[in-house]
Amino acid sequence: MVAQSSSEAGGDVLALVDDDTALLHAMAFSFETQGFRVDAFADAESALSARGMALWRCLVLDYRLPGMSGLDLLERLSERRLRPPALLITSTPSRVTRARAARVDVEIVEKPLLDDVLVGRVRELWRVAG
Repeated sequence: MVAQSSSEAGGDVLALVDDDTALLHAMAFSFETQGFRVDAFADAESALSARGMALWRCLVLDYRLPGMSGLDLLERLSERRLRPPALLITSTPSRVTRARAARVDVEIVEKPLLDDVLVGRVRELWRVAG
């Protein structure tokens, strides 16, 4: 389910995917107050069926999602030739998760999300992708 969508208006968009509704809304609000346009989704399947994916300039994905994981979502997007820079957020990632993220060149940001670490990393990736 789309929590909110900015893609329909055109322009670059930050896509957020997290099944924790409170965290998803908080992240969306935080990024919007920083001037980002945001598409927010509660699961990977909703993100995959969204319109405007080509406008996604950066992704912030939870690793553990109902259905497919955040890394699975990245693989599916890559199959569609969509590969914006992404950050994977998770708590205590296993060695396997770290290795898999490294193979697809995705940085992990560990929960709890402290200070402005996530916003700062998104700003850096946004600049690189632009």
